Amino acid sequence: MRDYDLLVIGSGPGGQKAAIAAAKLGRRVAVVDRPDMVGGVSIHTGTIPSKTLREAVLYLTGLTQRDLYGQSYRLKEDITIGDLTARTQHVVSREVDVIRNQLSRNQVSLFAGTGRFVDDHTVALREVTGNEKLLSADTIVIATGTRPARPATVEFDEQTILDSDNVLNLEKVPRSMVIVGAGVIGMEYASMFAALGSKITVVEQRPGMLDFCDVEVIESLKYHLRDLAVTFRFGETVAAVERHSRGTLTLLESGKKIPADTVMYSAGRQGLTDGLDLDKAGLSADRRGRIKVDEHYRTEVPHIYAVGDVIGFPALAATSMEQGRTAAYHACGEPVNRMHDLQPIGIYTIPEISFIGKTEDQLTEDRVPFEVGVSRYRELARGQIIGDSHGMLKLLVSPDDRKLLGVHCFGTGATELIHIGQSVMGCGGTVDYLVDAVFNYPTLAESYKVAALDATNKIRQIDRLRD
Repeated sequence: MRDYDLLVIGSGPGGQKAAIAAAKLGRRVAVVDRPDMVGGVSIHTGTIPSKTLREAVLYLTGLTQRDLYGQSYRLKEDITIGDLTARTQHVVSREVDVIRNQLSRNQVSLFAGTGRFVDDHTVALREVTGNEKLLSADTIVIATGTRPARPATVEFDEQTILDSDNVLNLEKVPRSMVIVGAGVIGMEYASMFAALGSKITVVEQRPGMLDFCDVEVIESLKYHLRDLAVTFRFGETVAAVERHSRGTLTLLESGKKIPADTVMYSAGRQGLTDGLDLDKAGLSADRRGRIKVDEHYRTEVPHIYAVGDVIGFPALAATSMEQGRTAAYHACGEPVNRMHDLQPIGIYTIPEISFIGKTEDQLTEDRVPFEVGVSRYRELARGQIIGDSHGMLKLLVSPDDRKLLGVHCFGTGATELIHIGQSVMGCGGTVDYLVDAVFNYPTLAESYKVAALDATNKIRQIDRLRD
């Protein structure tokens, strides 16, 4: 008899949910993770600390209140790294406690250390002391996550040249910063440090940024960031980064030189699989360290599953949780529905971006007719009350069956608001539901009614011309 029914390597969002789901089904479950990483990258260097940092930045800079109180408004003049990290450390320690408590409450054994395969049913646990012990299980779930990809040509020192995991360890707020990569993480940190007053230059090889988002939303974000003195260098490649006594010099292949206090690389992420000895379990990973799985999150070895960032796209905490739960149910022979194709995307820039469904460009390319309904926060009483005059909500509506094809939101609370559109789309509702629904007043949610009326009025005009 093996030690456990299910063994999870990694305690991030996917690993946690897999362990707890299996424990709820009465299985004997264990989780292996480093003692300083309970909760995974998500809790310690990724999602939770970065979103907490964003909250601290917004609060201390008073940025969102400047439309009301003037451009010189600040809650605190000299914001230190200590001011920012005090909040992140508080939240992180609380979250770790919550996770430990959840695992303990569900009788999940938590082993401190790192795991590597001995064979397809056995993992060697290397404890902090250096001792090794063997753990065997009927089913194994790999949920090791990722680390930032680091170009081999760059000398990272984690203070002047750093990646997105070290950015929280800065000793002071830099006066200037070069961010290499205009992906989600790069743009989130660009907007946070720009809000703190750092002079930011974003260097990106591609001709634009966040090209999977609505064009109008990205144009609005660029406008806001330029307003905070962010400079964009699109279509540019970094040739070298030089470290000097008084800062860094980033050399671009075009010949440009950019001086800055610090350089942050945000150039994708690498799967944490190199220490797992995957070959001993009959598995392999691609060059980005990612493991291939089927629709049930099974690897090539049927009793070994992989979930979360280590399997690649979409690599979000929210989807990782669902993958973990789904994999555990499948492994335990429990019926489970496939994850819904409709998944919201949330980007925690300043202001927030969130969307679900198709963009205008995608619908145009697919030759799908649509009507657009827009609501601007400045037209809502709640928008005026909170001082957000730039936010907007956009609905893409089918004129044929009046269903929602996409919802795009930019501004305060976008990542919360999107779930109303998700619910309507997921339940097959139409724009008429939003037209007829009564929303609390004053709220930002009311933007759905305004946008729905805008869309239906346009559809009505076309219908009248046809009569």
